[in-house]
This record gives sequence, C-alpha cells and structure tokens, in this order.
Amino acid sequence: MAAKEHLNMIFIGHVDHGKSTTVGRILYDTGALSEQELRKLKEEAESLGKATFEFAFTMDTLKEERERGVTIDISHKDFQTAKYYFTIIDAPGHKDFVKNMITGASQADAAVLVCSVKEGIQPQTKEHAFLAKVLGIQQLIIAVNKMDAVNYDRVKYEDLKAQLTTVLKNVGFKMDTVPFVPISAYDGVNIAKKSDKTPWYTGPTLVEAFDTFTVPKKPTDKPLRLPIQDVFTITGHGTVPVGRVETGILKVGDSVVFMPSGAKGEVKSIEMHHQQLTQAVPGDNVGFNVKGVDKKDVRRGEVVGTTANPPTVVQEFTAQIVVLDHPTAIPKGSYTPVFHIHTAQIACTIIDILEKKDPKTGGTLQKSPDFIKTGDVAIVKVKPTRPIVIEKFSEFPQLGRFAIRDMGQTVAAGIVLDVVKKAA
Repeated sequence: MAAKEHLNMIFIGHVDHGKSTTVGRILYDTGALSEQELRKLKEEAESLGKATFEFAFTMDTLKEERERGVTIDISHKDFQTAKYYFTIIDAPGHKDFVKNMITGASQADAAVLVCSVKEGIQPQTKEHAFLAKVLGIQQLIIAVNKMDAVNYDRVKYEDLKAQLTTVLKNVGFKMDTVPFVPISAYDGVNIAKKSDKTPWYTGPTLVEAFDTFTVPKKPTDKPLRLPIQDVFTITGHGTVPVGRVETGILKVGDSVVFMPSGAKGEVKSIEMHHQQLTQAVPGDNVGFNVKGVDKKDVRRGEVVGTTANPPTVVQEFTAQIVVLDHPTAIPKGSYTPVFHIHTAQIACTIIDILEKKDPKTGGTLQKSPDFIKTGDVAIVKVKPTRPIVIEKFSEFPQLGRFAIRDMGQTVAAGIVLDVVKKAA
C-alpha cells in the first residue's frame, strides 16, 4: 500500500478547555498510545493529585508542566486515520505561551479549535482563532468539548455552535465547510467512536472529521524557491549549498541564481539522504553541487531560484503582524528588531504603522497609530537594513511569514501582504 499523505495539525483554544486531554484521547483511541503508557500516566497523574489529567500528560511531558497542569511548550505526536498520517503540534492555551503557538501555527496545515460547552467562548478562543487566520491557516475543525459536563444537552451545543459560527465568520473563516463535533474528551465520546450519548448528532466523529481536511498541493507548479540553510565546500564537489525546496522543482542542469548576492551557477548534482536525485520537489531537504559559485559568494538566508525567474529582493514591504509579547510598546519610525523569515535573520525597521485591527473581528480600529503594544494586530511598513529575499504570502506562503524577535523573545509574528522590489 502507498504511504499515507502527511498533514500537520495544531490544537488551539482557551486554557483548560481540554486541548491536551483531547489530544491524549485521540492518540489512545487511534492506537498511537498504548494501554500500558496510559496506565503509567494515570498513576503519575493520581500521585500528583490530578486524576483526570492522564490524557493531557501524554503531551505535557515536561515535569514542570505536569506539576502546574499547564501546557508550556509545543510537543509533537503522530497518529493515523483511515486516510492520513498526522503530526499534532500541541499549542499552549496559556497567555504567556502564545509565542510557542506561533512557531507551531507557522508549520500547520490545519487547526482544531477546542471550545468547552461548559465555559463557552473565552478571550483566547477568539484570539487563537484570529491568530490562526492571520498566520495563514485555512482549514479548521471545531471540537465542542466537555459535553459530559452539561449532560450531553443538544440545546447548549447548538447555542455554542451558533455563537462560534458568528465569531469565526467575523474573523474571516468560511464557515460553510467547517465541521462541528460535540465531544467529551474525558469519556471518549465522539473522538474515534460514535456514542449513544449524543443520539441527536449524526455527523462524523472527530477522527473521521480529520479526513475531510485536504493536503495542501505541493507547489511544484510555482517558480523554484529554495532558502539556503548552510553551505559546504566538499573536496571533489566544490560548493554544496543545503536547504529545503519550498516551491517549484530543482533539476540537475538548471541555471540558478542566489539572491540577494546575485551569484549564478549550474546545478551539477542533487543529493538527499546520500542518494543521487535528478530533481527535488517541495519538502525535500537536499544538498546540491553548483558549478561556478564560490562558497564566499553564498550563505545562509540566500534564496535560490532559476535565472529565468529569480527570487524577489525587496527594499521594503507591508505586513500584517500580531504583537505577542512586548514589554513596552512598538513605536513607528525607529524600532529595529530582528526578523526571522525563512532561513534568514535580518534587522528591519518598522517605518510606519498604517492601521490597528480589531483582533475579535478583523475590522479597522485605528488609522495610523503612533505605537502598538502586546495583543495588537496591525498593518505595518517595514524596511530591511540590507537586501533580503521576501515574497508575498499570497504567492509564496513559505517565504511570506515571519517572526520578530527582540531581547531574547518572540515579540510579534506576521505575514507579508505586499513588497516593493529593490531596483536592479
């Protein structure tokens, strides 16, 4: 049988709405977590006086998290459905940990929003949904959790479903394709198995709903874009850059150009996992030998394209950003933090703040504010301190999203809306 296609999925939602428990239950019910592993976790949970946390413990492997009962970092777990092979990126719900969610969301193909029917919509329910949208996640499933706590009351479920539909529509999700599933993660209701506790619900279980996701098409039809991670000089092979193909196809014999340096060469060979390839496609991490390019000409952060369609070098760009965690405020005109975009790290100045948006609706809150602070979503104009390859998110999502770091932490994240090309 052919290998199943792979998807990255992130779980989002307010703290304590049951994300980790849902994830643990999915892993257990799909056989990715053994009875023995579960029993061990259960004993540990009981010894810490957190008897209902054993599922959550499957994800919260850090000791500190177990003692606090809070998800801090992102952990990765794999499981399979009838159709796909999934990696779950568990995103923390706690306010301080939103920055970890960003690193998660930027790799996710789809999101599962967990919302408790008992607690209803909370601030982070909206915030996470908006962040997922801002960071380019298009596919969503809603798990209405803790149905056991309201005795599987259909009216309460329908009520929350209607409220969530309004909120998510406002944020910009197309709701006609979004499945809602009433679940009890703790009782294992409608996770992998249908339950007689919800006779009124005729839709798919949560695990079945995952198979309604579509795998993002490999962007082989787009022009080649390959950000460089490293460059080696190998005896007998000359210069060997290493990186992952993000879009397009890299072929032996291609005339390629490295931007922003402008170094040009011919691809002599391509290697992946010690195997020679004639071509590499999106997702492939490869080393390739380039004739006519010297190691001193190229470095990490450069992007390879064909000479016929070189990567875009920008002098400035417009972006939509979310300020995640800034100790004071970000003023316009002078603030120059480090932007992490594909494999490049570069200091850029936020030269203008065009508007502040409402994170609950996506509407304009304020035109041309003087500064933005933690929690704000804004459209900004950015000027890199040196030439850099950046593409519009709408054209090359892989090269159009970024994190902004300052003072040792991620202060903001965003996507590129538009670019001003550097004059040749």
